Amino acid sequence: MASFRGPLYRALNPIYAREPLSGRGAELYGGRFNPKGMPALYASLSVLTALREANQVGHLQPTTLVSYDAEIENVFDTADATALAAAGMDAAALRDASWRDQMKADGEARTQRFARQMMAEGYNALKVRSFAPGAGPDDCNLVLWRWGSVAPTRVTLIDDENRLAQPPKV
Repeated sequence: MASFRGPLYRALNPIYAREPLSGRGAELYGGRFNPKGMPALYASLSVLTALREANQVGHLQPTTLVSYDAEIENVFDTADATALAAAGMDAAALRDASWRDQMKADGEARTQRFARQMMAEGYNALKVRSFAPGAGPDDCNLVLWRWGSVAPTRVTLIDDENRLAQPPKV
């Protein structure tokens, strides 16, 4: 099992900006690597990847960019083709753009079942390349299923000036 230590980035819909650690949007709507009802924190290893992830359709929409310092153990790295195959998954299924259609038709997409399996096997997160338009093979995300304030699943919001706790100025 791999681990991750370092910075992570998210470009949030401003609706969720006051709760940058909640995973609430993913829980409500489901994501490529989490079914509806299962919270997940989707983060990127670079700022540009985070922006691409948050604005995949049409024009750039308003976003709130946040960063975290993370220390995550038990990360499944999808770049390991042997481990991926042993888990019953392949790169083509990871990038399959029809995951939303699968979710609607079957209640759960193949990648969501894979995520549930990885979580049941004790993984806290999944490292996976970004499939957002314009992303290259080095643009990666970390999808967290377990996170908190202490290791082995520590994710700390970087907000030294407490800006997200401030009421909006009118």
